[in-house]
Amino acid sequence: MKKKAIWTAVTILFILFIFSNSMKPSDISSADSGWVLRVAQESLGSLGVSTRWLTEHIIRKTGHFSEYTILGILLYGCIRSYGFPAERRYFIRLTAGFMVPFVDETIQLGVSGRSGQISDVWLDCAGVAFGILIAALLLRYRGRRAKIK
Repeated sequence: MKKKAIWTAVTILFILFIFSNSMKPSDISSADSGWVLRVAQESLGSLGVSTRWLTEHIIRKTGHFSEYTILGILLYGCIRSYGFPAERRYFIRLTAGFMVPFVDETIQLGVSGRSGQISDVWLDCAGVAFGILIAALLLRYRGRRAKIK
């Protein structure tokens, strides 16, 4: 029961974090992305890697995909902790994996300087799917290691 509550709380808090990012006006969101861009450019530059190709657009899209990959991992663990039958787990993950990005982009329609993009919904859904895949593979790997021992 405690495991289920923790997974649920962390997943809900992460979804709220995603939504809070979408509620930021464009100037604040751009400043956040600009800061990440500068850090990435400085870090790669210190390694001798050219960063002319690295743009705020790439940072923003990578941020989308990364956020939603984490969400996919959290959804996998959260839904798994409830002990639902496999078909129901798949349905809930797929539904949440689409609805959260859809709501996220819809939120942006009402924020100054922001716009909801269907391409971002698809990118976010791909991130969720990738996160679910990572979680499933890690769990399978862990199970196989346990059998070997």
